[in-house]
Amino acid sequence: MTDQKFLATGKLPMNILDELIARYTHRDKSVIIGSGIGIDATVLAPVGEQCLVAKSDPITFVAEDIGDYAVQINANDIACLGGKPRWFLVTLLLPENKTTVESVEMIFRQMSDACHKMGIALCGGHTEITAGVDRPLVIGQMLGTVAPENLINPSGIQSGDDIILTKGIAIEGASIIAREKKQEIGENFSIELAEQCKQLIYDPGISVVRDAQIACEVAPIHALHDPTEGGLSTGLYELSRASNMKLWIEFDKIPIIPESKLLCEVFGLDILGVIASGALLIAVSSHYSQEVVEKLGQAGIAAAIIGKAISKGAGVKLKLDNTEIEMPVFSRDEIIKIL
Repeated sequence: MTDQKFLATGKLPMNILDELIARYTHRDKSVIIGSGIGIDATVLAPVGEQCLVAKSDPITFVAEDIGDYAVQINANDIACLGGKPRWFLVTLLLPENKTTVESVEMIFRQMSDACHKMGIALCGGHTEITAGVDRPLVIGQMLGTVAPENLINPSGIQSGDDIILTKGIAIEGASIIAREKKQEIGENFSIELAEQCKQLIYDPGISVVRDAQIACEVAPIHALHDPTEGGLSTGLYELSRASNMKLWIEFDKIPIIPESKLLCEVFGLDILGVIASGALLIAVSSHYSQEVVEKLGQAGIAAAIIGKAISKGAGVKLKLDNTEIEMPVFSRDEIIKIL
């Protein structure tokens, strides 16, 4: 495809959409009716005694690699309930007077590749060029399954549980900063650093599906949660509220990605409030916590015990420089300050 002309507002031309669907969407035996011209909904086979897990989430902070982001972020929330991500549907809204065949195909390719790697069927959705947006917007819906006995309820934290954090903070935050502030980073440090930070979404990565699967294989997990917008602080408050359990966290135990620390300092952001996709919070009995950390480490996923659930009642305490304070609250993500 070499046509660089901008596509007109409205639905994609039928021949282009037909080609993209044929090339990038997936069919497996569970997809009875999949994507196609004139087919406005997908039909999936019954899943027996399994529970259906559903999630919908938009990607709005980034345009580059947006298709990959959309799949991984939605899959994470399925995994945090103990489920297996299986089917992905997407609404793709594209800016008028900016959208080419190549730019649409790139997003389709990103979504297709991400789904293929995770064993997910890209099986439906809607695509159009629309007024009122200045960059591509991807609204994803992920469906998955989980056996009832394997369902992990976010309210399941128990007093005395250890709180584990995988990988570190703030993986997605550093990647977004590098994409939005590449020139400034290049002027103050190097373009190589900016490129290195952009790649954090792939290594160590923003997916926590494998993190969750390994943890669940090792021990009876009481709760899983991936801190996203609002950073680790907001993720911990959300976990505390869901379980009505007070959490106590040690700042010095929190794994911090060095590149994230550097960029947050340069741009004046509190790393506790920077979007933190890629990290997974795990609540598990202290009898199993060290084993979970070790098994994750053996799989190449760094993890650390950062605190405990201490008593009933919502709230998060932070031990910082031998002083106990309230965990900072962020009404909006810190990264918005520089966007």
